Amino acid sequence: MITNSILLEGGNYAGIVYLILLILLGPPVLLAIIGLILFKTTSRKAGKVFFILAGIYLVVGLGICGAMLSS
Repeated sequence: MITNSILLEGGNYAGIVYLILLILLGPPVLLAIIGLILFKTTSRKAGKVFFILAGIYLVVGLGICGAMLSS
């Protein structure tokens, strides 16, 4: 019983903050890079779509992950 409560107690939460930031910023950056590559090479329309998706994901991620980080 005591060992279970020791395992559940808080400590260093730096890893979870980095994970939340990775979820927040990782996909929009990846989508923007893909959009930039498509915009410069083959299909400008698909590149614009990827830029829009990156922006939407960033706005939604800032709202959800920002609320989790602020509380």
